Amino acid sequence: MATDTAKISQLKSAVANLSQISESEKTGFVNLVSRYLSGEAQQVEWSKIQTPTDEVVVPYDTLAPTPEDPDETKKLLDKLVVLKLNGGLGTTMGCTGPKSVIEVRNGLTFLDLIVIQIENLNKKYGCSVPLLLMNSFNTHDDTQKIIEKYSNSNIEIHTFNQSQYPRLVVDDFVPLPSKGHTDKDGWYPPGHGDVFPSLKNSGKLDALLSQGKEYVFVANSDNLGAVVDLKILNHLIRNKNEYCMEVTPKTLADVKGGTLISYEGKVQLLEIAQVPDQHVNEFKSIEKFKIFNTNNLWVNLKAIKRLVEADALKMEIIPNPKEVDGVKVLQLETAAGAAIKFFDHAIGINVPRSRFLPVKATSDLLLVQSDLYTLVDGFVIRNPARTIPANPSIDLGPEYKKVTNFLSRFKSIPSIIELDSLKVAGDVWFGAGITLKGKVSILAKPGVKLEIPDGAVLQNKEINGPEDL
Repeated sequence: MATDTAKISQLKSAVANLSQISESEKTGFVNLVSRYLSGEAQQVEWSKIQTPTDEVVVPYDTLAPTPEDPDETKKLLDKLVVLKLNGGLGTTMGCTGPKSVIEVRNGLTFLDLIVIQIENLNKKYGCSVPLLLMNSFNTHDDTQKIIEKYSNSNIEIHTFNQSQYPRLVVDDFVPLPSKGHTDKDGWYPPGHGDVFPSLKNSGKLDALLSQGKEYVFVANSDNLGAVVDLKILNHLIRNKNEYCMEVTPKTLADVKGGTLISYEGKVQLLEIAQVPDQHVNEFKSIEKFKIFNTNNLWVNLKAIKRLVEADALKMEIIPNPKEVDGVKVLQLETAAGAAIKFFDHAIGINVPRSRFLPVKATSDLLLVQSDLYTLVDGFVIRNPARTIPANPSIDLGPEYKKVTNFLSRFKSIPSIIELDSLKVAGDVWFGAGITLKGKVSILAKPGVKLEIPDGAVLQNKEINGPEDL
């Protein structure tokens, strides 16, 4: 244990000299590392896990209807703040800058759609729901410039930064910036669990409380389904639930997602990383763990203040190993969903799948830009003409990974209302007005350019060369 104590005191003096970050960031970081070193039990005792009841994970269709009276609705909404997690870059999709400025549909970005939705809400009910964006040091400067274009809207936009922590060199537990790595590579944002202390440290939490705000609706900025839901807000206020996680039934695509369990009398999030090896397949099964976390979270602001001030939010630590210029480093992160067990009367609500529509890759972009969805008042709404509940599975090869390449390879997005699955790989180019139905697989051989002609209808087809068209 002495070595750990030595590590921490050495770390403290190194961190004290990092002028780039605030005192609260220094303290937060040292506390996180200390917790990590003390090796708090991360794994759960499998036999103690219980399936949550309907009291704990409430079915959405049992929620009371929203009040008929618009004045009552306005009162509800005046207690609400919407917070989008805006710390991520669009790098995985080949874009520079914040991911939230990727164009989703009709030339509108994630951020445009979010602003339009809240504007419409404020206009309809005469309320003033503010929008908060939690940026990271990676997205802050760009976001400040981007939000200037909304200055004439009827919506207050606040931004604040999540913490900036130094990456740790694995060999000697010294912060990377202390070794001369002073550029961005030396630092990391410690996951969205940091939203609670950052709200408090930025001064935003106290400001919102003084305006009479009571609940924050937190969601990823790339989840197009995460729209304000009055039934959920009404339920939480009536039942004094301090925390609510929206969950939705798992499909085979979601087997790795965290799930809610009842454990030692509390509801808590179980992530795949906490599952003992011999139970991983059971965790992934849809039979035993039927729901997963959408990361749409509703949290009481007073409760956040109480718990942050008591330093009570000790979420499971997720170690994320990286390499910077050949140096092995560690970044320790936490997740906002794991905080559920620290709040009083915390619940899950089992919501329709439509509230989970994340855009993580160009294959998701294909879905939301197609005729499978329409855009109404900033809301991306699924086309009722598709009768199958599940979306088609889309598998695009590396040629489509970057948004610009993806867009250039489709003259227009095909009609996919009757599509079950699409697999595309190789040098494939799509004309305009194409319809895809059933199971379609288009695999161009190396060195072969495949052009799908305008107006083609492909149904249950496997195409490996021009001769198959």
